[in-house]
Amino acid sequence: MKRVLSGIQPSGQLHIGNYAGAIQQFVRMQDTHEMYVFIASYHALTSMRDADALRANIRQVVIDYIAFGLNPEKTNIYLQQDVPAVTELAWLLSCVCPKHMMDKATSYKDKVAKGIPSSVGLYTYPILQAADILAVDPDLVPVGEDQRQHIEITRDLASKFNHYYGDIFKIPDAMIRREAGVVPGVDGQKMSKSYDNTIDPFMDEKPLRKRIMKIKTDSLGIDDPKDPDTCTVYQIFRALAGPDAPETAALSDRYKNGGMGYGEAKQTLHEYILDHFADARKKRIELMDDQSYVDSVLKAGAEAANKIITNVTDRARTAAGL
Repeated sequence: MKRVLSGIQPSGQLHIGNYAGAIQQFVRMQDTHEMYVFIASYHALTSMRDADALRANIRQVVIDYIAFGLNPEKTNIYLQQDVPAVTELAWLLSCVCPKHMMDKATSYKDKVAKGIPSSVGLYTYPILQAADILAVDPDLVPVGEDQRQHIEITRDLASKFNHYYGDIFKIPDAMIRREAGVVPGVDGQKMSKSYDNTIDPFMDEKPLRKRIMKIKTDSLGIDDPKDPDTCTVYQIFRALAGPDAPETAALSDRYKNGGMGYGEAKQTLHEYILDHFADARKKRIELMDDQSYVDSVLKAGAEAANKIITNVTDRARTAAGL
């Protein structure tokens, strides 16, 4: 059984883009892979300065992951700060990392351009990310296309360390997520909290419907045939239902045949979201009232991860002469 590692920053409420782009895939994979999913709390310190908000975000992401369908009996969910050895591995990797490798990292430039304060932590972010990955000896790391460079850096750093000290780190493969594609937000741009264009499937029914009704569409009338592939409403529906689902094909036909306005398409999306996430919405309410269960999930996840990370860290430390 192949081991899989993924992480997410606790930057706020998870949304449909997170679910369709990654979480949905993890839920399917947990039956056939050994899954490790962590909350990147150390990474969040590069942009967050509100300790109470960070704690709340960390907790909410864990609850939402479980509500969305990650089963703690199949997936090890843990917090980055509960596996502190990754910071030691990050230092060991930084000592073999050429400066030019960080100079070429596009994520640093992109984040600074978006207004995130420039810091050494932000600059060396890919090194800590490499340590997160290599620490659990994964075979696969599912990422979006925009994260491909980070996996390449991880592989390069592992190879450099291995070159100096022997066969210490397993070289993981990237698993590029393509099925859902880029999930658009209500404004048509990529769904992202930074654009304030997300759809939260856990919203109350009326606010959720209001949010969906804000999705931008063109000016074609009810009777006009429409191209579903250019419509944000359809793109979101397809990302959730899947491109090959009968519901997706049926909605596509309704676009192409005419006789359906965008208001009706939005209502169809609204009803699908309520139905698709009905169990998740109920589970989330239960988890919000059961903090002890969440604590037990995180404790078990950290214990499982630390068993592996301790061995990997000892390997690397000993090889380096410490």
